Amino acid sequence: MEKNKVKFGLNKVHWAKIKGYDEEGIPTYDTPVRLPGAVNLSIDAEGELENFFADNGVYYVINNNSGYSGDLEIVLVTTDFATEILGEVLDSKGVLVEKNDTETAEFALFFEFESDKNKIRHMFYRCAVSRPGTESATTEDSKEVKTETLTLTASALENGLVKAKSCEETDATVYKNWYKAVYMPDIPTETANGG
Repeated sequence: MEKNKVKFGLNKVHWAKIKGYDEEGIPTYDTPVRLPGAVNLSIDAEGELENFFADNGVYYVINNNSGYSGDLEIVLVTTDFATEILGEVLDSKGVLVEKNDTETAEFALFFEFESDKNKIRHMFYRCAVSRPGTESATTEDSKEVKTETLTLTASALENGLVKAKSCEETDATVYKNWYKAVYMPDIPTETANGG
């Protein structure tokens, strides 16, 4: 693929619920599901560089990668996301019910940015989300669409993986199948853990 020069836009937000973890802490995921109506994504890196001093100077710089946190703004939370991730219950009459002891589920998050050459596809391996607020307003002379904001945190898997993204070197088959399953990289565990 050709190298990109710029990025813009947000599209194809998907989620894949974590069903469980194996004995090494690696998750198994459900099939990815589209979350339509992506409006805005703003996720910041968490963690800071920390200097270790010796011999009267900076001897070593420690990179504390604590994942990412931020907001995903969408038009409307879907029923399947509400039940599978937010833990709401769909009762026998088709009503979504939220209880105070509900626990949210972890999931992988996929999305892509448009670009001048190729779409840049991203994946966070382990996300948690808070419940969105409820907001709307009366209709006046014109209609204004109200959105919902999900506050996200993306943290590392036990093997150290936090995120992945495509680039000009990405294998064509991997790129094509990005939204079909969670991609697990072909790198040694020591490298994934930063060792």
